[in-house]
Amino acid sequence: MHETTTSDDVDIRPFRIAVPNGELDDLYRRLDSVRWPTAETVDDRSQGVRLERVRELVDRWRNGYDWRRTEATLNAHPQFHTTIDGVDLHFLHVRSSHPRALPVILTHGWPGSFADFTELIEPLVDPVSSGGRAEDAFDVVVPSLPGFGFSGKPTTPGWTVERIAAAWATLMRRLGYREWVAHGGDWGAAVTTALGASRPEGLLGVHLSTPYAFPAQIPTDLDASERRAVDGLALYAGALGGANHVQGTVPQTLGYGLADSPVGQAAWIWDKYESKTDNAGRAQDAIDVDRMIDTIAISWFTNSAASSARIYWDNRSATMSGPHLHLPVAVTVFPKDVPLLPRSWIEDAYSDLVHFGEAPRGGHFAALEQPEFLASEIRSGLRGLRT
Repeated sequence: MHETTTSDDVDIRPFRIAVPNGELDDLYRRLDSVRWPTAETVDDRSQGVRLERVRELVDRWRNGYDWRRTEATLNAHPQFHTTIDGVDLHFLHVRSSHPRALPVILTHGWPGSFADFTELIEPLVDPVSSGGRAEDAFDVVVPSLPGFGFSGKPTTPGWTVERIAAAWATLMRRLGYREWVAHGGDWGAAVTTALGASRPEGLLGVHLSTPYAFPAQIPTDLDASERRAVDGLALYAGALGGANHVQGTVPQTLGYGLADSPVGQAAWIWDKYESKTDNAGRAQDAIDVDRMIDTIAISWFTNSAASSARIYWDNRSATMSGPHLHLPVAVTVFPKDVPLLPRSWIEDAYSDLVHFGEAPRGGHFAALEQPEFLASEIRSGLRGLRT
């Protein structure tokens, strides 16, 4: 499906996804012969994703989900490979037909892939199609993070968000863009924040759906919104932090189990979607189940459970208190995000905050939960940076 090289090659090579039939047959065999664990001993999800939910998910993956349809949908967008810093990077690149479209690089997080952004592509490259203005059009670049999906897997450690940001700046130069902007959520926001801190030539500003804006020193006297943020951070580091802790400490050990079990891979990813989305008790209340299986299937077919988890290990010293940014920053917050930061902290962290948006609903995975709203926020938030 893809090939990793070990030296830089400035060529940009067309790429198409083509999972062999034998790999689909192997997946179905594994799904048909799964050995299920015993059920949880509680009547909630406090021990993790519930057995009945995973059974439903696996039944859908095996009997209702169509990978070939997903593959065709993804291949409808131009995809490429290019080698930067020794890793063969995969990216999607869609140019707008509107003149003076502004280039934007969109970065996904974990769990996730470039496929997270497919529903944003049309409203960004052709805003008129969704009720927007032609002058708000973008050229869209969506890379797969190193070790994720159809990008190559690094063979040495040290892929910090700063190093990834440097690779993204190289990619945008290689595509011939002199001025551009960036957006990210989750780890994608960490990479985009690192871009904002380094301010590579041509970067005009950034949009974040996950602001890393906690104060370096938490105040002793907190108002209600600040207390909510601190409590959310404690929840994120505690009860919701199981995957983060494992991936930040023993990603290789985790990889042995997930690389051999599609059900293990599915449950590991599903747990994160269920715990951090704006849902009524089930992940599919917030995100279409097939969209979540897209992420699971891409991770399975590319055998990237361990290599994607290493982003936590390579960045294990990172905190929610990111660097202060001194370039134009637009931020959109979603009410069920964990943690949810107050506007006052965001304004303190970003001295040139050009836009602050609040979504009426949605959680941590904005591109999957609220793609139309997120696209409109990227358009309006970065509108003033066009020259």
